[in-house]
Amino acid sequence: MLGFVPPLPQQPGRPPSSGHMIVCGDDALARRLAVELRFIYGERVTLLLPPGRDANNPETPLTQRGRAAALFGRMSAAMNRAGNGSGTTGGNGSTGGSGDTNAGVEAVRIMEAPEPSDDVLEEAGIDRAAALALVYDDDERNIRAALTARRLNPRLRLVIRLYNRKLGQHLEELLDQAAAVAMPGIDPALLDASTTVLSDADTAAPALAATALTGSNKIIQAEGLLLRAAERPPPRPGEHADPGLCTLALLSSTTNDPAGAEGSDSSGDEAPQLLPDERAVADATGRGTVVLEAISRADPARPATRMGGRGAPLAQIFSRRLRWSALGFALAAVALVIASLLTTEDTALHSAYLTVLDLLGMNDPAEGASPARQIIQILSGIAGLLLLPLLIAAVLEAFGTLRTASSLRRPPRGLGGHVVLLGLGKIGTRVLVRLRELDIPVVVVEEDPEARGIPLARSLHVPTVIGDVTQEGVLEAAKIYRARALLALTSIDTTNLEAALYARSVKPDLRVALRLYDDEFATAVYRTLRTAHPQALTRSRSVSHLAAPSFAVAMMGRQILGAVPVERKVMLFAALEVAGHPQLEGHTVEQAFRAGAWRVLAIDATPPADRNPDLAALPPFDPEGDATPPPSGLVWDLHPGYVLRAQDRVVIAATRRGLAELLRRQRSAVPGR
Repeated sequence: MLGFVPPLPQQPGRPPSSGHMIVCGDDALARRLAVELRFIYGERVTLLLPPGRDANNPETPLTQRGRAAALFGRMSAAMNRAGNGSGTTGGNGSTGGSGDTNAGVEAVRIMEAPEPSDDVLEEAGIDRAAALALVYDDDERNIRAALTARRLNPRLRLVIRLYNRKLGQHLEELLDQAAAVAMPGIDPALLDASTTVLSDADTAAPALAATALTGSNKIIQAEGLLLRAAERPPPRPGEHADPGLCTLALLSSTTNDPAGAEGSDSSGDEAPQLLPDERAVADATGRGTVVLEAISRADPARPATRMGGRGAPLAQIFSRRLRWSALGFALAAVALVIASLLTTEDTALHSAYLTVLDLLGMNDPAEGASPARQIIQILSGIAGLLLLPLLIAAVLEAFGTLRTASSLRRPPRGLGGHVVLLGLGKIGTRVLVRLRELDIPVVVVEEDPEARGIPLARSLHVPTVIGDVTQEGVLEAAKIYRARALLALTSIDTTNLEAALYARSVKPDLRVALRLYDDEFATAVYRTLRTAHPQALTRSRSVSHLAAPSFAVAMMGRQILGAVPVERKVMLFAALEVAGHPQLEGHTVEQAFRAGAWRVLAIDATPPADRNPDLAALPPFDPEGDATPPPSGLVWDLHPGYVLRAQDRVVIAATRRGLAELLRRQRSAVPGR
């Protein structure tokens, strides 16, 4: 990794210094990522935005530069309010963005250009940059810019936003090969971090899908591991809550207040506390907790199932009346065969053969046969007359069903206990897949019949309503009055809010999760909905806020395992090598814990030469309650006296600032990183 450069304020228009980072994008993620890098990691940042109006709100006269300026100003004020209270100071005793957080917008150099062309990237300082993030909403634009950037600076670390997973894998291999050719003999670890392809939809989808689940469990899937956490209400007087493996967070003091707001970085003392120590947990009164209950292996990812089973079931092809008619005809045919057996001396096979011929009108008249045989033949002929219209009806029904098999399915009449999902864009599509993997029934509402996720909904036979959710009758068509939850994931905040308010008027106790960008707007919405409906669960989530930490850590040459929202804060899970971390190496698990910053959850003690990058493939090791180092394997029931060794790999839970401090100190402790 490239060396760390201490943060210095940058004036707009001033050429950046060596080691800075460049962020190119056209939506909220670019602005959030610039905030993350500047105010959390203390990096010098150049933000490249397209000129003109905000793409998400074209009617708003606020330009991209103005929207970024407003966000940076709010973030600067929030950092100043937070101060050093979180206990995550940097190596020089200051927070990651302190020293110039009052500079507001001046802390980030903002450029405007329609495309990241050669000239624009050179003006941004691409030849001296440490890392470049390409987070445009258009995959093709990101690919073109990545190829250009790799040509201009082969040593540049690239972080690319792509929705197409398979294409992202191929692009990552291609750009890594280009870096290897330009830098012969490069360290494989550095080469592995030279190009990272991420998807904001994949990062945010698990957290968004989890808000629709009944109960308060949080499931974190991290590289094959399954970390199960649970929200627990405040203990009653005289009760002692089960601490589980550890307490990950204290919820905000306003959680149980109907008029309270979800805590965020700007909530002050009322905000949730991430990774508190035992004293903070004991002193907290009236606060709920998020407790880590267990760590286990995750099952292999299952493909999303169809709502109606595989293929086209018989019940969907033929109507119930036709199936009952066919059953009656079959019983009549069996009765005729039995009657033939009882009245003649034929074998069962021959009697069945003659009955089939009679039904089809292919048998010769039974002249000279016994009266019983003649009567059976007449009855068979009458039954055969009924067979023809039955076959015609079956053909017509099958033809009509198969012709519409590729069309969207309407919500079934008796559907209930489902999740109503609004929006099938990038985020909604990924959330739909996640919900179907969990076998949760879903009804989708989408205004655009050509939306990205419509083909997926069609292939999975997911009931879909095409229409404007703000129009009367659309949510009713989605059976909102019998739904368990509403996920409003369109890209327009006001549409999500309007849908949530109308849904609550139809079903006051409905669980609601809103996708909202602006933090202040989300706080006001949350407080209002909680006041109006104190017994109903309300959550507001920002996709860019959930995804930005993953992109920021990738810019630093690392990857995180998962990001989990705790109210409006984010907790990160990462796997780190102990070597080079002075806060971890040589310390016990208890000593390595930093309240409000990071906590060791599991240890992989396998020697580096034999280490498997897949954490789920590691054999579990039972420490038997002692602090002796295991020969190999993954340990998650940790003894507090276990001493972390340089060859160990640890799974940690960390705040954004805590992870930033770990990376900063490692880079300063290990030359060349």
